[in-house]
Amino acid sequence: MLRVGFLYSKIRQDEKLLLEEMRKRNLEIVKIDDKELNLSLEKQDFGIDILLERSVSHSRALYALKFFQSYGIPTINTFDVATVCGDKAYTSLALENHGIPTPKTRVAMTEESALQAMEELGWPCVIKPVTGSWARMCAKLNDKDAAEAVLEHKKVLGEYMHSIFYIQEYIEKPGRDIRAFVVGDETIAAIYRESEHWITNTSRGAIARNCEITEELNEICLKTAEAVGGGVLAMDVFEGKEGLMMNEVNYTMEFKNSVEPTGVDIPKKVIDYVVETARK
Repeated sequence: MLRVGFLYSKIRQDEKLLLEEMRKRNLEIVKIDDKELNLSLEKQDFGIDILLERSVSHSRALYALKFFQSYGIPTINTFDVATVCGDKAYTSLALENHGIPTPKTRVAMTEESALQAMEELGWPCVIKPVTGSWARMCAKLNDKDAAEAVLEHKKVLGEYMHSIFYIQEYIEKPGRDIRAFVVGDETIAAIYRESEHWITNTSRGAIARNCEITEELNEICLKTAEAVGGGVLAMDVFEGKEGLMMNEVNYTMEFKNSVEPTGVDIPKKVIDYVVETARK
């Protein structure tokens, strides 16, 4: 019987759906609470064939993936994928280096250089922390006065995630963006996230509607998956004036709001990939 390690921070609806799918298949589930991890440099025996990472914490996920891989245990996703996708600057570099359309981006190290970068990109622009989810601490800056205020707040906050200034051009959306899901070498589903607000996360109230997987969408998603290392990924895509643009890639994807509108059994697709990877 296949033994699947299930690394989690808390059991949300997404995790419940994945666990339910594994139970349907009679897979042996070994739950691993990331708060209780005590990792040794020497190889540890967790008695599992593969690890499915579902941590909320990026730092815990990174260290766990690195250690489990060092023990010879395959992981979904890999440490390298989590490293690239867990840092917006690294993601942007990967997209640019693989010729994938993405918003113009600047990374600055000081308030002064950040302000210069914003003026180069033009107003409005968007500033984000390099790590983080659910659009937390993202700000649309309409002018220099707003920028100076936000930069001062980031300086006072003083945490690492605020000491690197990640700045993007503002892309005017048609009241929506696209969240697409890639598992292995297949774009399995996509939704439009519709909102009157410039932030279109469903966690912030956007409405999810099915999005057809066109040839253009499939192409940019599969190229992006290859650029970041592949696996189980959720991608945020903008509809730019000159075509689709890839914005961000999530390596611990949330999908609970996308199953119903797309009609795609996303948990089944994910666990299919887990089983296939474990048996290679």
